[in-house]
Amino acid sequence: MINEERVRLMTRMAAYEENEFRKHKAVVGFFRADYISLQVVKTVISTTIAYAILLGLYIMYDFEKFMKDIYQMDMVSFIKTVAILYLVMLGIFLLVTYALSLYRYNRSLQSTKLYYGNLKKLSHLYGEEE
Repeated sequence: MINEERVRLMTRMAAYEENEFRKHKAVVGFFRADYISLQVVKTVISTTIAYAILLGLYIMYDFEKFMKDIYQMDMVSFIKTVAILYLVMLGIFLLVTYALSLYRYNRSLQSTKLYYGNLKKLSHLYGEEE
């Protein structure tokens, strides 16, 4: 005889396996601190590249004016401004990355625990049948 509860549980688990299980298992495969650290390192690298591109575009936008003013501008002040803007941009991106990574890790952990709990429940349902 077909156990309807078991069929519903298996269907729900199969849908989860097809859609999100691989993604969540890859995230939960790390310790929380390791996962967040990896995401932070990726953010630092990509933010540095993006900032260098933006700075290059800003300078190239009016390169002739920049070259004329380079001898008259205070280089220390210019470098401080560039560094401060970089640190502000990096700080904002790191805060967003940390919060998002923590949320994703906790959501993946919760979903994976629920999946393994459903596996135990399914095993228990099979055990009752015998």
